Amino acid sequence: MGISLMTVAASLLAAMSCSGNEPSPEPTPSDTRSMTVQESVEIAHTGGEFSIEIESNFDIQVEPMTDWIEFDRVEGNKAWFTADPNGYTSNREGQVKFADAKDRYYYKVSKVVQTGDPNPLTSLRIVDKNATPETKALFANLWAIAEKGFMFGHHDDLWYGRYWYNEPGNSDTKAVCGDYPGVFSVDFGPIMDNRYNSGENEIRRRVIIEAYNRGEVITACCHLNNPHTGGDSWDNSSKDVVKSILTEGNATRTKYLQWLDRCADFANNLKGADGKLIPIIFRPYHEHTQTWSWWGSSCTTQDEFIRFWQFTVNYLRDTKGVRNFIYAISPQMDADYGSDVKNRLLHRWPGDDYVDFLGMDCYHYSNANAFKSNLTAMTALSLEKKKPCGVTETGPEGFNWPDYWTNHILASAKNQRVSLIVMWRNKYVGNNEGDRHFYSVYPGHESEEDFRKMYNDPTTFFSSDLPDMYTMPKYYEVK
Repeated sequence: MGISLMTVAASLLAAMSCSGNEPSPEPTPSDTRSMTVQESVEIAHTGGEFSIEIESNFDIQVEPMTDWIEFDRVEGNKAWFTADPNGYTSNREGQVKFADAKDRYYYKVSKVVQTGDPNPLTSLRIVDKNATPETKALFANLWAIAEKGFMFGHHDDLWYGRYWYNEPGNSDTKAVCGDYPGVFSVDFGPIMDNRYNSGENEIRRRVIIEAYNRGEVITACCHLNNPHTGGDSWDNSSKDVVKSILTEGNATRTKYLQWLDRCADFANNLKGADGKLIPIIFRPYHEHTQTWSWWGSSCTTQDEFIRFWQFTVNYLRDTKGVRNFIYAISPQMDADYGSDVKNRLLHRWPGDDYVDFLGMDCYHYSNANAFKSNLTAMTALSLEKKKPCGVTETGPEGFNWPDYWTNHILASAKNQRVSLIVMWRNKYVGNNEGDRHFYSVYPGHESEEDFRKMYNDPTTFFSSDLPDMYTMPKYYEVK
């Protein structure tokens, strides 16, 4: 049977009486009306155009009853619609109402079932909207890899170890398990402050490039000297350092801007063998929850720290055009903080628009319960804010536990969603066995065999296990 479609306006006009423009009473339904409607239709998760079969002997009004379906037209015995894509893994249902245009109490409903997307697009947001493609890809991969496990990292691992110094290709990690760490941690402080002319900065540049060329991930802390007093990072003798940096025309501000200029110059000229800028997980002002640094809790107010963080990001990103930084924050989380753990992680939070990566420095020594509870809280906050997370520093200094890796690190990380766990450095000591400043494995350590067990676990990622961290993974976008 043929169908004619009336507009809502036309049907309302026909129902109006001539006196006072008031609607006439609803017409009595006619026993001669006939309408059949396809009871249900299934459409693909990709959305797009679809139709529902209908037949009637009267004019109808078509009304989608969900916001992801839009009515288009009627042709012959089919009503045509357009559906939005379904970005979720689960199916969703909607309804379309077909009614007598003159009597909308006479209607039938068709059910529309849209299948879920087996590979939904994950959309992430980054601080620098103009970041390089490789930086955005790394950001997406940091989120994606946490679904499978965590990357093992070690500070200065490619530069020196317990018994060697500046030997290209060497690594305490590789010497034990045959593979490099998935994450290489370095310190950007000496390239920025009054140590910028040190010959060690060329070593620093070389090992960063080597790590990137193998496809590894680089993260950088900043143990910056005190620009106000001339002391080191741990000089907290003045509460005016950050205040001076934030004051226009102040000499400390002028000096500090020069330090940021050096950081920008280093980053903007840091390229791999592919000629592309090397992405860095940049985490300045780490352990800001503690009192010992000039940017820490004893030397700055909450307002000063937040403004300082935002000032740094704005200057590097907007003024200096650094496009290869992922901005990470890393409070100190050494204990079990109970119900206050989330507040601890969010201590002096600079804002979601100024943080990309949730880190924590966790020196809990043998308190595995504290480590696990902090990992659990960080995982929850990461999912809440949809920002990747990881342990940016950890390790027990001078430990001698033969089962540390499987019964402490691996056991605590199971069922968590963290991108990386980075051990602090193994200091070069030469023949001085009395110096126990090491935080990870090395040849001859009691935990060698246990470390290899952790290495062989499918949830740990070392250099050779990594996917292409600098190519955008499928089904991801970064805005």
